Amino acid sequence: MNIIKTKLDGVLILEPSVFGDNRGYFMESYNQELFEKNGLKYDFVQDNQSLSSQVGTIRGLHFQLNPKAQTKVVRCLTGAIYDVAVDIRSGSPTYGEWVGVILSEHNKRQLVVPKGFAHGFCTIVPDTTVAYKVDEYYSPEHDGGILWNDPALGIDWPTNKAVLSEKDAKQPTLAEAELNFIYQ
Repeated sequence: MNIIKTKLDGVLILEPSVFGDNRGYFMESYNQELFEKNGLKYDFVQDNQSLSSQVGTIRGLHFQLNPKAQTKVVRCLTGAIYDVAVDIRSGSPTYGEWVGVILSEHNKRQLVVPKGFAHGFCTIVPDTTVAYKVDEYYSPEHDGGILWNDPALGIDWPTNKAVLSEKDAKQPTLAEAELNFIYQ
């Protein structure tokens, strides 16, 4: 597995080794020993999956507050997404900065989104299925979010017509959001 650092400390792109032949392919999407050998030590407790039927569907920007914060390892099973992580750690030199990466069924890339980062994605093809591992259970009382199109963030989403949930359309801006992440 190739591990690529991004400009945000801890946000990583994972490129698995893919072995293909005339039947298709095989790959390991997760290997605890390999992760730990590369300093990625997480106790995953839940796998999540979503299907987005329409192009331009944006889910996010989501996070869970401490003490129920989550690290996510995100991948795209079918279709393609523009996956985004935003640094929301107070005192971080990259606070409010973001990275965006295309994850697709073809490139098989994964994105590690650590605790202290908001996460969201935009579908770029129809019928896109996204799966991700988390190291903390979902906790509604710790659920948080940031408005997907907050002008202070300036995320360059690949759509002119966002398809949003009511919840995501009404999230606060980064300046208004309740946050409890401190840069260490």
